[in-house]
Amino acid sequence: MRAVLSIGSNMDDRYALLKTVLDEFSSEIVAQSSIYATPPWGVTDQDEFLNAVIVVDVNSTPLELLRRGQKLEEAAERVRVRKWGPRTLDVDIVQVRADDEEILSDDPELTLPHPWAWQRAFVLIPWLEVEPDAILHGTTVAEHVDNLDPTDIEGVTKIQEF
Repeated sequence: MRAVLSIGSNMDDRYALLKTVLDEFSSEIVAQSSIYATPPWGVTDQDEFLNAVIVVDVNSTPLELLRRGQKLEEAAERVRVRKWGPRTLDVDIVQVRADDEEILSDDPELTLPHPWAWQRAFVLIPWLEVEPDAILHGTTVAEHVDNLDPTDIEGVTKIQEF
């Protein structure tokens, strides 16, 4: 199973927190984007984020993958005070594919593909870097990027290789 994970942090040692995800998936990473500085999305009165995307090949179910991400968030002492608020670490499953077919799920615990990924420059731009031909909801990621508000795109700045 191949999965696209979007990771982000805007609290504490953001680089170190993102690195915990790389360490967890080190033997399963197929591709990893650069690190991008991005403005907060949804709730704007908070520090900027560092975001990246990793593509992994895992031998687990989507829910098992979700649990791995949640364990990393818990280890980072993630607290969910308000929706889209500041966070030490966010590990989102954007998409899961098996045999090149997108896995769909409307399970309340894990909706696949991620319901808002197609609207978020901080997900799409790093993903486009590592999978230029990726398709989400039957549309290329590049086309989704083209449909974003230009100011959203301008706010996503590549700052360094991972």
